[in-house]
Amino acid sequence: MINVPDLRLGLAAVSRDCFPIELSQKRRSEVAKACNDKKIDIYELKTTIENEKDVQKAIKEIEANNINALVIYLGNFGPEGPETLLAQKFCGPVMFAAAAEETYKDLINGRGDAYCGMLNASYNLKLRKLRPYIPEYPVGTCDEIANMINDFKDIARVILGLKELKIFSFGPRPQDFLACNAPIKPLYDIGVEIMENSELDLFESFNKHEGDKRIPSIVSEMENELKAGNKYPGILPKLAQYELTLKDWIEQNMGASRYAIFANKCWPAFQTQFGFVPCYVNSRLASTGIPVSCEVDIYGALSEYIITCATNMPPTLLDINNTVPKDLYESNKDKFKNYRLDDTFMGFHCGNTPMCHINNAAMGYQLIMHRSLEPGKEPNITRGTLEGTIRPGDITLFRLQGSADCTLRSYVAEGEVIDVNPNSFGSIGVFAVNEMARFYRHVLIEKGYPHHAGIAFKHAGKALYEAMKMIGIEDISFNHPASMMYKGENPFK
Repeated sequence: MINVPDLRLGLAAVSRDCFPIELSQKRRSEVAKACNDKKIDIYELKTTIENEKDVQKAIKEIEANNINALVIYLGNFGPEGPETLLAQKFCGPVMFAAAAEETYKDLINGRGDAYCGMLNASYNLKLRKLRPYIPEYPVGTCDEIANMINDFKDIARVILGLKELKIFSFGPRPQDFLACNAPIKPLYDIGVEIMENSELDLFESFNKHEGDKRIPSIVSEMENELKAGNKYPGILPKLAQYELTLKDWIEQNMGASRYAIFANKCWPAFQTQFGFVPCYVNSRLASTGIPVSCEVDIYGALSEYIITCATNMPPTLLDINNTVPKDLYESNKDKFKNYRLDDTFMGFHCGNTPMCHINNAAMGYQLIMHRSLEPGKEPNITRGTLEGTIRPGDITLFRLQGSADCTLRSYVAEGEVIDVNPNSFGSIGVFAVNEMARFYRHVLIEKGYPHHAGIAFKHAGKALYEAMKMIGIEDISFNHPASMMYKGENPFK
């Protein structure tokens, strides 16, 4: 992935001056060794923080070693002032964790009381209005702390990515896509830059790339990728021209940011003017870590990028699209396990899902557009989709959305793609999420979410939920189990 942060983790031990500093240092080294055993690359700070001057020394050591994500480890009780000051002075994401006691045989000089120290640390973090990552149970052995740090890596990538992200949009949205309303103010609240452009800007840049000498090379890449799925080879030069247009736009307009994504107009005038649909290019860029949402869905693109950082895998953006017919469900009952029919739906988009997530992927044409733009004709300007059945396996539905009143809210729901043929067109799969019907009614409908969902191709709920907490999202919804009612859910139904 070329468009996500490279983590440089640091491990800093803290020590309260009335406790043996050697205890905290020894435990820090044991955590560092446990991380090394688990192939977690982490720099062990030599400075142990007891006071504010140690904080200054630690910051210098952090800067000298290019650390961009920090674990503050309470090897003993810890000094709540200096340790939280370190979190405040450090410019990246921070995790707090504390040492468990090792043995009843050494609870005199070897007792650290970090279990108690975490309480004082958390109180001081509130005083400073800081939002570090604190694991669900943040006290553990060196091996358990290393596992917590491994979780922190995915969360930290999200935080770092958002801090230096720029969204390029080419709009406006298509008619009747008010569901993709995108207030800009909340983007600035979380440190994301945006550059809004007209689709004419995109068209002008595209035309300037006509005859670009790099086009044959990109066409060759596409041919090698599509192989037998290259059903419309004649459209590849235009798609290659468009891909180069977007890549060059990043190069020329990145400015002070480090990472970039797109939210682009893709219909209805796109086909008649550009002469293709851009779905395949969108899929290719998403495969490299540069999501390109369709229909100028700015928060959809942002959600895809957050997924990319949290998973280090290509995401996609799909419509929560149509119900699964009862006969399809009944005839494949064994594959649906314990899912009810109303736990299922079909996720669909025209053809933007990366090839690595699709079975039998092939170049196609956009059937819905073809009906209106080229009725009764061979596909021409509607060519350019990447179509196939989405591969079965674990998924997570995720979206971060800016509402009309400029507040941010989010949802996370884990599920899976079922190994059932959808018998339809586009990039499409049969999805299942426990209690989906209630989630659909009391989260997606009740809270006014649009039809686009970001899809992570693994269970990533833990990292996504914690990342949203760290950036200050207070309304984070999830699919409640049957025993847990939603606010406003009718208890008499």
